[in-house]
Amino acid sequence: MTQTDIATDETNRLIASNKVEGTTVYNREGEKLGSIYNFMVDKRSGKAEYAVLQFGGLLGIGSDYYPLPWDVLTYDTDQGGYVVGLDKAVLEKAPRYASGNEPTFDREYGRGVYGYYGINYPF
Repeated sequence: MTQTDIATDETNRLIASNKVEGTTVYNREGEKLGSIYNFMVDKRSGKAEYAVLQFGGLLGIGSDYYPLPWDVLTYDTDQGGYVVGLDKAVLEKAPRYASGNEPTFDREYGRGVYGYYGINYPF
């Protein structure tokens, strides 16, 4: 096997960031909630801390951005997207920000986001 035979954007365990961005996010009922806008990675550990979900609006216009703790996402190969155990009503009240108004992703903010989802902030 040569290096050109190996996929550079996805393996059975790893996926390139450009393939994660834009991936659909569903709730457990199979309802589309939005898509992954980007994700935030801890510089020191290399661990993904948040997946930022783009949700609401029409065709991406007027949508908000919802940082989700990475651990609330599960990849579902059958749906070809991520699944979260949240319904729209919970998500609509979740911490979010508008385009151009990104928060300071510091520890205090992280504790608030993780706390909303009932998860201890590990960083």
